Amino acid sequence: MRIGVPREIKNNEFRVGLTPASVRELASHGHAVLVEHDAGAGIGASDDDYRRAGAQIAADAAQVFAEAEMVVKVKEPQAGERAMLRPGQVLFTYLHLAPDPDQTRELMASGAVAIAYETVTSAAGGLPLLAPMSEVAGRMSVQAGAHCLEKETGGRGLLLGGVPGVEPGHVVILGGGVVGSNAALIALGMGARVSVLDRSLATLRHLTERFGPQLTTLHATRDAIETHVVAADLVIGSVLVPGAAAPKLVTRDMIRAMRTGSVLVDVAIDQGGCAETSHPTTHADPTYVVDGVVHYCVANMPGAVPRTSTYALNAATLPCVVALANKGWRRALQDDRHLRNGLNVCDGAVTHPGVAEALGLAYRAAEEFLGR
Repeated sequence: MRIGVPREIKNNEFRVGLTPASVRELASHGHAVLVEHDAGAGIGASDDDYRRAGAQIAADAAQVFAEAEMVVKVKEPQAGERAMLRPGQVLFTYLHLAPDPDQTRELMASGAVAIAYETVTSAAGGLPLLAPMSEVAGRMSVQAGAHCLEKETGGRGLLLGGVPGVEPGHVVILGGGVVGSNAALIALGMGARVSVLDRSLATLRHLTERFGPQLTTLHATRDAIETHVVAADLVIGSVLVPGAAAPKLVTRDMIRAMRTGSVLVDVAIDQGGCAETSHPTTHADPTYVVDGVVHYCVANMPGAVPRTSTYALNAATLPCVVALANKGWRRALQDDRHLRNGLNVCDGAVTHPGVAEALGLAYRAAEEFLGR
């Protein structure tokens, strides 16, 4: 198979779909890899590094999209990239379609086979291709939130960990999954007072076993969410419904009731955000203020640490890329129901129930497209 890797063009996105090591692995299986010029510059990988790994270097993205049977990216294709997709071409990347009707419609119109990292599942019940970036985003969320609490950025002027004689800041984390647990790890390490709210008692028990009594865990009732969000210095939104839009747990009234200079970091913004006041921002302009509360809603947080993020992502995605290349997408999805769960759009149809429900579109099961 001929596999294409374009340079990412989303605002301040420096990750790349395949590392030179991943290219070498694919080449060893007999596949041809076409990498756009300077695609790996953000992770310190030169065109010569890719050539030595067995890749051919393309002059531009147009060549990559025109020649590749499968395109491997990191972030969702931007409008210009979507216009270059063609019927039957495989796109393997993060898509986050539930809050993005324009992207969904254009992917449907392209006739491409769009497989989303974030809805591929595992036998253990997790989301193995989303997890590495969730780990990065969870850890970065506290780092970003702590900076936003500084006075110069509009925050309360509060040191998250406090100092002797001065109490630390209170971090409230909505959702105790991969993002939430990693946020808790960093927040506790910085000396903050940390509370995690989740609907799953099993998740809360796991967090208590992991972190001990220094972490407060709470069942996420409406009352508990309102009480703790309003009192927090830093709220981290880390809720996730796979493939679907994030639930709006933080209302405008809660934001209005928070103290001036408090901070919301909405890691769920890729799926529409978990606050009524959230909208996507970029690393170039990461924050805005609503009712005195600083909102940090960068939709590609791990893009700020592209080297760490790219290598972590490739460790998870490479086996799937190899399977798709070796077998072709139909056979690969037939053989692996978990990879099959990643199929979001195929031949003009939406094939993930969460996306279809979120956007009010007709749903067709992935199995309908696999026997052709």
